[in-house]
Amino acid sequence: MKITGIETFQADAGWRMFSFLKIVTDDGIVGWSEFNESFGSVGLSDVIRGLSPVLIGRDPRMFEQVTQHLHVLTRQSRGGLNQQAIAAIENALLDVTGKAYGVPVYALFGGPVRDRIPVYWSHFGTYRVRSAALMGVPPLTSYDDLARHAEEVKKLGFRALKTNIMPAAASGLSSFVPGFGRNAGWPELNWDNKLILGVTKQLMAIRDAVGPDMGIHLDINFNFKTEGFKRVADAVAPVNLTWLEIDTHDAPALAEIKRGAPCPIASCETLHGRREFKPFFDHYATDVAIIDVIWNGLNESLKIAAMADVYEVNVAPHNFYGHLCSAISATFSAIVPNFRVMELDIDSAPWRDEFYTVVPTIENGEFILPKGPGWGIDVNETAVRARPPKN
Repeated sequence: MKITGIETFQADAGWRMFSFLKIVTDDGIVGWSEFNESFGSVGLSDVIRGLSPVLIGRDPRMFEQVTQHLHVLTRQSRGGLNQQAIAAIENALLDVTGKAYGVPVYALFGGPVRDRIPVYWSHFGTYRVRSAALMGVPPLTSYDDLARHAEEVKKLGFRALKTNIMPAAASGLSSFVPGFGRNAGWPELNWDNKLILGVTKQLMAIRDAVGPDMGIHLDINFNFKTEGFKRVADAVAPVNLTWLEIDTHDAPALAEIKRGAPCPIASCETLHGRREFKPFFDHYATDVAIIDVIWNGLNESLKIAAMADVYEVNVAPHNFYGHLCSAISATFSAIVPNFRVMELDIDSAPWRDEFYTVVPTIENGEFILPKGPGWGIDVNETAVRARPPKN
């Protein structure tokens, strides 16, 4: 079996773009992966295409050899876009390999530890504040609206949700994302009393609505520096969070925050490869290590999870993408022994399901692991081509 073709596709997904990689073999097997170039990874498709000539004529079932060769070729610029490109290629090779042997990808790694994957509703309220009209759902204009939506999520069977900071003003709720330059406050990333008091009020509105048992996560991304992260940690104490999620590239600083936090700390979703994760494990800087399986590739992600297990740390996939990414992340979640919970975006563009041949099943807050060969989900190429990304 030899690789004969590599192609990338992009599709309009509302406020974002979905991207897909197709690998074709000489015996007609097609392997798919989904990757992300909407958030800070501009040009990722070009990097994949630049690496593609190395793949032609190779046996896709030798995915470890192929990906290690790609790492050697990009060693002087490891990480970043190169790592994400290799990950997309690796994940598509795994799909080909599973289909070649007629088994799910998880069977290549010893089979699943679990076939029902606990998930949390990610970006709870966040997308509805920004894009309710596009999704065709009622807008959220107050913390009372947020509380009612939390009750709906609980009634749907979800046992946990994750939200972001949404300051309230007379004009309604708004997003707070200075760490990504989407509103005022960068590059200083300072905090103030009004914002911190609002965090407590927002989270308590949710807690009062869902009761004491439901899991609540708060993701504050790169929106503060160490000082601000500490102040938010103080503010969430009454809420009994499942975790406070923080992005930082300073492992000792995160360890300092963790030591004083009233709740578990989760981090690491933006890291690439074992070398970037190692300082966070060595400093015992996080209670839960979040691994982006789409950025790292399944095989590398499993190696990172094995490292985490040595430090008595459980892992959770970073997964806020489309259904194929969810199937890939669910495969990771099914295989690793030290699993915590899986992220899942429920809110999305209304046409998201069109891009896939199978829509995942969610029952009682659990993702049902697909049973088909490869990832168990293929891409509907016709539907993807029918929705080119907006300029």
